[in-house]
Amino acid sequence: MNLVEVKDLKMHFRLKGRRKAFVKAVDGVSFAMTKGKSFGLVGESGCGKTTTARMIIRLYKPTSGNIIYDGKDITDDKIATEPAMRRNIQMVFQDPYASLHPRMTVSDTVLDPLVIHKIGTKEKRKQRLEELLTLVGLDHRYARRFPHEFSGGQRQRIGIARALALNPNLLILDEPVSALDVSVQSQILNLLQSLQEELGLTYLFISHNLSVVNYMCDEIAVMYLGRIVEQASRKELFQAPIHPYTQALLSAIPSTDIHEERPQKILLSGDIPSPANPPSGCSFHTRCNYASDICREQIPQPTDITATHKVFCWHQSQFII
Repeated sequence: MNLVEVKDLKMHFRLKGRRKAFVKAVDGVSFAMTKGKSFGLVGESGCGKTTTARMIIRLYKPTSGNIIYDGKDITDDKIATEPAMRRNIQMVFQDPYASLHPRMTVSDTVLDPLVIHKIGTKEKRKQRLEELLTLVGLDHRYARRFPHEFSGGQRQRIGIARALALNPNLLILDEPVSALDVSVQSQILNLLQSLQEELGLTYLFISHNLSVVNYMCDEIAVMYLGRIVEQASRKELFQAPIHPYTQALLSAIPSTDIHEERPQKILLSGDIPSPANPPSGCSFHTRCNYASDICREQIPQPTDITATHKVFCWHQSQFII
């Protein structure tokens, strides 16, 4: 069962001082998220991952397209602003320090959503605070401390506790471990997995780290310049990538195992085009060694490789490995 369906979603930002010029941050993205599973969005910086997430949580109003959450179209402002709908979708941000108010204690930060939504009495909120801190692995005696008194990993746990305060169904995780030490990253990832199993959460996991996505996600979509170029289950994507861009990303994953058989590293030529002036046809054709005239002229349509694997490429048959 799908909890979220994204259909032809677009976000075009108008360039200041240029009436008819737009940055096409997201340009026609479609995917579905299965309830209780983790869906990953990966790609280079600037490909539109975070913009997509911010449209789903309605920090941005989409230029066009639809976001269907549990059967309701939340691109409709009236539905998106319903208190019940706002409670169901929460977000954990990339920087655990910048996302916390420096002058608010842990107690104020975690309970703020309950105060805003007028949920519970003072005593019940206090009980809920202790439950949430215990849930994320923090001592409830830390409740009167401020963000600067914690480590990066502890601050991210506070951010997760705040996101869980309203019992959401969908949690958007925007690079939740990229700002943390490697030793702490695994602790936070294990915490997120245990919370998903215990609470039945659905995750939208955004990252540029393919190793982390491989560990966390059930299904993965690869984005390039505002569009999805390949989407598959975790096993299919990592064992049989088809799109040249996906193959290049996977070949760049570092490994410390000298005995592991590694694919030959694929080096992409040129720079990522500007989303303010994207190339015609396939957005990847300017960096693809296999581009032909049709790639330069027409946007590729999705080709179903299996029931859970599709690719957007005119020459996908020659890349199957």
